[in-house]
Amino acid sequence: MDQRFGGYRRRPVTVFAMLLILAGLAWAQAPDPVSAEARAITYLSHEVPAWAKEANCFSCHNKGDAVRALFLARTLSYTVPETALEGTVAWLVDPAEWENSPGDPIFSDKKLARIQFAAALRAAIDAGIVADRTSLKEVAETLMEDQETNGSWHVEGNNSTIGSPATYGTVLATYMTRKTLEAADAGRFSGAISRANEWLLSAPLGPIMDTAALVLALGNLFAPETRDKVTKALNRLLDSQSSDGGWGPYPKARSEPFDTALVLLALASLDESWHPERVGKAISGGRGFLLDIQLADGGWIETTRPSGSQSYAEHISTTGWATLALLRTLPN
Repeated sequence: MDQRFGGYRRRPVTVFAMLLILAGLAWAQAPDPVSAEARAITYLSHEVPAWAKEANCFSCHNKGDAVRALFLARTLSYTVPETALEGTVAWLVDPAEWENSPGDPIFSDKKLARIQFAAALRAAIDAGIVADRTSLKEVAETLMEDQETNGSWHVEGNNSTIGSPATYGTVLATYMTRKTLEAADAGRFSGAISRANEWLLSAPLGPIMDTAALVLALGNLFAPETRDKVTKALNRLLDSQSSDGGWGPYPKARSEPFDTALVLLALASLDESWHPERVGKAISGGRGFLLDIQLADGGWIETTRPSGSQSYAEHISTTGWATLALLRTLPN
């Protein structure tokens, strides 16, 4: 029995079955058909559309985090089956329907859903899959209504003190929303963007995922106080890398795929003025960790808070984030 609802077990994938799946995809630029990235894309190409059919739910994890990895794969000349994207794209360009999707009440924070779906819509536009930006501007107006007076976007998450792949947390949510506003119309939303930046500058480094999100948010801003904050955050990330190459939720904690993926994305976003040799070595170690723990089906075990729980939502989001990280850090 495949227990997708309220928990799940891994479906066994034989070597022969995996070869058949991979053989059904045509890859532009002929990337290695059995690479970690290719196996992850194959897995997500099945899971992204499957959940909507089986659960009647356009979920934040499948239609948000996971599909962003597939959109990025398209931009990097991987061929992603149209069947993996067509239903999701139709959903994303109709934001009025986002509020009407049934789903698990544990993962039904409407504010968070808007942030995640908006990020996926932005990724579809970046990939050239969606040309009309009208929907993104409409969504941005809605996101403005959710901004806190202090400039952040606060999400309740899973009642943990730290965010997770499918529930984000305030720092990651604020960064992701700011990116959407910038993409929609940086001039129109300049006030909200400025307030978000002020809040991000004042936010404590906190858990590793928050520190990584701050590097993502502030690394390409050039005010002196911004560079000082990023320097502290970057040093904390580099000093917190585990001997296995990964990162956990806190320094010296057991490495987790999600925390590692978010750090890799943060490091990859920096230009060469930021300790290129040390950053490059850290990226290599982080990639090695993700490659070592990838599951046979192409995904990654879910990062949960607390660690060790089972959650299909967190599994798919973790896999989406890990795939994004590997794609963003592909060796030249």
